[in-house]
Amino acid sequence: IEELKSVIRVLPIWGAGILLFTCQSHLGSFTIQQARSMNRHLSHSFEIPPASLSIFSIITVLVSLGLYERLFVPFARRFTENPAGITCLQRMGIGFTINILATIVSALVEMKRKAVAADHNLLDKPTATIPISVFWLLPQFCLHGIAEVFHSVGHLEFLYDQSPESMRSTMVALYSLAASFGNYIGTFVVSTVHKYTGIERNWLPDRNLNRGRLENYYWLVTGIQVVNL
Repeated sequence: IEELKSVIRVLPIWGAGILLFTCQSHLGSFTIQQARSMNRHLSHSFEIPPASLSIFSIITVLVSLGLYERLFVPFARRFTENPAGITCLQRMGIGFTINILATIVSALVEMKRKAVAADHNLLDKPTATIPISVFWLLPQFCLHGIAEVFHSVGHLEFLYDQSPESMRSTMVALYSLAASFGNYIGTFVVSTVHKYTGIERNWLPDRNLNRGRLENYYWLVTGIQVVNL
């Protein structure tokens, strides 16, 4: 019974972490659509494949983990006298905040992309290349990577610390479950947007993203994250 109580006690914090994965689910869908319409040339003969942009998020995670352990934790320890630098909940809170900034940047970049398309009369040409560099998408990938570092470390340590020894493997498995639920909820949010924004004014059209309102989707996700935080 006590072990069951320990699981129930962490569920609210665990559940809050689900939305971080929900808000990162668009990195494998809408950002690829955006990238396909942007200038991806590194040279005259080489273009960056749209789906490969996620490598920048992975690189950010790898670099940030090292900086986090070697620089951030020792620096924070001087002020907090906490061996871990800051508490698990503070780490998760920082991760949520950075993720909110990432979706705000996503909305602003989409507005910029559509503005450039409008300036060159390309809004009704979904297959045309808009003269704006694909590297405008990098800040959101990097911010999502940094957010994942703070949130993942805090989330895993929280689940591990708050569970009895016999339940630790099960509690850590909840982290992967949160990632799964997050992607399912991401699909639900997209389906709901499709349903209630109609056909003519659909925020997320399948054929022509230039005539959509992807930035509104990002603002919606930002608002959900603020409430969640």
